[in-house]
Amino acid sequence: MREVPNHEVAAALRDIGPRGALARGLGRCYGDAAQNGGGLVLRLLGAGHEAVLHPEDGTVTVPAGVSVDDLLRVLVPRGWFVPVTAGTRYVTIGGAIASDIHGKNHHVEGSFANHVASLDLLLADGTIVTIGPDAQPDLFWATVGGQGLTGIIMSATFRLLAIDTSMMTVDTNRIPNLEALFAAMAEGDDRYRYSVAWIDLMARGSSLGRSVLTRGDHAPLDALEGRAALDPTAYAPKVLASVPPVIPPQGLLNKLSVAAFNELWFRKAPVERVDEVQSIAAFFHPLDMLAKWNLLYGTHGLVQYQFVVPFGEEETMRAIIERISTAGVTSFLAVLKRFGAANPAPLSFPTPGWTLALDVPGAINSLGPLLHELDRMVLAVGGRHYLAKDGVTTPEMIRAGYPRLAEWQAVQRRVDPDGRWQSDLARRLQLTAPGGSS
Repeated sequence: MREVPNHEVAAALRDIGPRGALARGLGRCYGDAAQNGGGLVLRLLGAGHEAVLHPEDGTVTVPAGVSVDDLLRVLVPRGWFVPVTAGTRYVTIGGAIASDIHGKNHHVEGSFANHVASLDLLLADGTIVTIGPDAQPDLFWATVGGQGLTGIIMSATFRLLAIDTSMMTVDTNRIPNLEALFAAMAEGDDRYRYSVAWIDLMARGSSLGRSVLTRGDHAPLDALEGRAALDPTAYAPKVLASVPPVIPPQGLLNKLSVAAFNELWFRKAPVERVDEVQSIAAFFHPLDMLAKWNLLYGTHGLVQYQFVVPFGEEETMRAIIERISTAGVTSFLAVLKRFGAANPAPLSFPTPGWTLALDVPGAINSLGPLLHELDRMVLAVGGRHYLAKDGVTTPEMIRAGYPRLAEWQAVQRRVDPDGRWQSDLARRLQLTAPGGSS
């Protein structure tokens, strides 16, 4: 991987070989979307101080290589927040658009690209074009969720959210089972900007799907007391701990340890708590507080699996969770959210329905067959899988889940007829075939 500032990208691309080139963010895709074995991989550099804030219309223009972490350190003290953030702040703006990331607020505000006014895209022929929802919209929406396969995003202008403080007001509920969780989220989510549920995937029987539901919004000034009220937009997130330097090859996560963690996490949650004041970091990015948390899984690493099924298919979601539970999958990180309306991007993942994301230890011997079994259950009801987190799905599964793939391919081939933009994910899932050299 080669790190380059924006002004050196064109020169770096002279070295493209038969395996093509790909822009990479901070490597937080869980699969192979940001990998290009044997080819050129560029990491665009950027810093928060390069952001240009336009307070008159509430937008910001940033180089694509700027991370959400760096950007928040600039924006929050000035009373602004990004419109959508993933579960980690260590993603770049270019990556956020290329994966069309979603957060806890999709049910009311959609995914990241819904808030993008324009972006500058370096095409395969070396030209840079400015595109947006109203300027070459077919190319813009193909770039959104397009995993870097239409060109290199150089910069972007997007709308921000004005905030009064750097804190959140949060309501928490302990939910006894999956049916109660569906009901609570369907009835109450629309009263909150943000909503997410942690699910205990090891629970069975009448406790299947027991959860901790967390919902909230940005705290107003009058919610702050003491030191927090003296500097209401102070923002300095910290890493509080790190995984021990020596971890056994099999990792620290097994059935016993995960079962104990899940029991503790569920029991420590209040049955009901309202208006708790939390920091932005604690609410949005709790895993970022633990450095190198992925090492907990040992040398085999982890597989993240995320899918969505339409509303009305709650029984399918229940069957999938039950199958995961009976298989003894040791996932301590499993979250359920509700998606709102989809945007026009052919490869954008979110579509109205229920989405479940879970981490699975890569050492599970039967993992591949299990996940393919779940794939079939998802697709049978019109669901789909998230490309940015996929490492095991097949080309056939993607074609079934993304019926507008051919529409995306037509735009991609038009702007990259010689296949300069390539990735391991594109080859594995045959996203850019036929056409090009991938």
